[in-house]
Amino acid sequence: MGLTCGSAHADRRVALVIGNSAYKSAPKLGNPVNDATLVGGMFKKAGFDSVDVRLDLSASEMRRMLREFAGRSRDADMAVIYYAGHGIELDGNNYLIPTDATLETDGDVLDETIPVERALFAVEPAKQLRLIILDACRDNPFAKTMKRTLASRAIGRGLAKVEPTSPNTMIAFAAKAGSTASDGDARNSPFATALVEHLPKPGLDLRKAFGFVRDDVLKATSYKQEPYVYGSLGGDDVPLVAKQAATGPQANPQDAIRRDYELALQLATRDGWEAFLAAYPDGFYANLAKGQLNKIAAEETRAAAEQKAKAAEQEKARLIAERARKAEQEKAAAAAKAAEEARIAAEKQKQIEQARAEAAEQQRKIAEAAAAKALAEKQAAEKAKAELAAKQAAEKAEQAAKPAADRQMPEVDNQKVAALSPAPTSTLSAADLTKSVQSELRRVGCLTSAAEGDWTSAAQRSLTLFNKYAGTQFDVKLASIDALDALKAKPGRVCPLVCNFGFKADGDQCVKITCRAGYRVGDDNECEKVPEKKPVATREDSRKRDTDRKQTEAAPSTPQASGQMICNNAGCRPIAKGCRLGTASHPSNPAYKLPAEICN
Repeated sequence: MGLTCGSAHADRRVALVIGNSAYKSAPKLGNPVNDATLVGGMFKKAGFDSVDVRLDLSASEMRRMLREFAGRSRDADMAVIYYAGHGIELDGNNYLIPTDATLETDGDVLDETIPVERALFAVEPAKQLRLIILDACRDNPFAKTMKRTLASRAIGRGLAKVEPTSPNTMIAFAAKAGSTASDGDARNSPFATALVEHLPKPGLDLRKAFGFVRDDVLKATSYKQEPYVYGSLGGDDVPLVAKQAATGPQANPQDAIRRDYELALQLATRDGWEAFLAAYPDGFYANLAKGQLNKIAAEETRAAAEQKAKAAEQEKARLIAERARKAEQEKAAAAAKAAEEARIAAEKQKQIEQARAEAAEQQRKIAEAAAAKALAEKQAAEKAKAELAAKQAAEKAEQAAKPAADRQMPEVDNQKVAALSPAPTSTLSAADLTKSVQSELRRVGCLTSAAEGDWTSAAQRSLTLFNKYAGTQFDVKLASIDALDALKAKPGRVCPLVCNFGFKADGDQCVKITCRAGYRVGDDNECEKVPEKKPVATREDSRKRDTDRKQTEAAPSTPQASGQMICNNAGCRPIAKGCRLGTASHPSNPAYKLPAEICN
């Protein structure tokens, strides 16, 4: 018996207790700090070799405490972690929430929380028992406010089921997986109260102890909350506190009370003394603890009174200052109102002046446009007048030169021929100018007739076509030097090629239109289907058709007449009233007849 007791006392037991209440991004929890203090006192009373109680830890502090506790677990036979606070389940994994977590999105869970697997890693080095107690199944407010980055991601209610992989490992939940735990109406939660009641009983197997805890919590919560334990142990009883032998000197129970009193004295907080009184409600140290509580209450009352007096003094000073500033505020308000009215008036005046300026600028632009138009019309009139005067002067000079030329000797004739050789455009006679313009119109494809010295209606129509396709506005009633210069500036064809009936334009040439079998060239110069019923052709019609075909093939540029329209290289036009369609000889081949308009 003596050896057995000695072996029990030789086991090294370590515990880490964490209680998080003061969350920065969620409402404060009332019980976790109280529960952690109560459970930490229970472990100390049970004679654990190391009990570290930590309250309101951030993420970095929780990681550091778990890392340090893992080091202590390497030399321990029994390692226990108790956590009270908020927890969350995400995709089947459980996480402990530090006080500085914000959890705006579900992705923040991985960065701002501590996985339960991290706590399992911290207790894993223990040799005989690895125990984690999670009082973290409360209704979590973060799960309701965080944004989901993936709609299918599951955020469960309470914590998810855990199956430890290491032997002799137990995980105790305050509530069954998928359900939430209650804080209760008392200072401590029903779960923490039941733990302190049953776990430290000497020699009581942990499985039985947690069974008693389950029964007490079910009764306290009207069967709404059921604690649950995951993991398994061997066949031997595993008590948290070994049963002490009755022989030998007994330890003084006051020593444990004194140690807890000294711990509460070091904390010197209301929570610490209340936790001490909850564990030791009677006795000498309980009376001392009550005295410390009274002392703290007196200090809190004094501080509250001092704060109230200070606030009253500040309010008095504020009221005096407000009365002193009231007149100045009214004066400043009147000045601000007058300034605002002046600003509005100035703004209105500015708008009026701006409208006047815009109207004046509009009138100026209209006047400038009218003046520019008048100047352009004046310059155009002067130019036309100058051109007409030059034309008349050239005609008079030409008429005066003819009689004198007739009286000249042959050598004089030679000199005249030399004088009529190409000269600058500005010295051309009216006939030469007209002929030069006609030649250029033929070159650019706007005139089909020969260049002559007379400015005919055909030449006028050709210059009209040039104006149309070249974008110019020359006077078509006479040939001008400006028109000649503009024509010479064009390197190639300007007017489009107009082909005779039965031909179509192909570049700068007219090619014959060839229709497939059963089709012929119609009046619109397009292929059309030949009617099924054909008139009976006479011998005379056949000869005429052969003659027309030969003429067409021999002279592809011969214009054809269609109906009451006459067509040539310049286009098609209706036959004038009082005229009829006839024929005329081809200029280059008199054997060929061309359609012509004959007027009486």
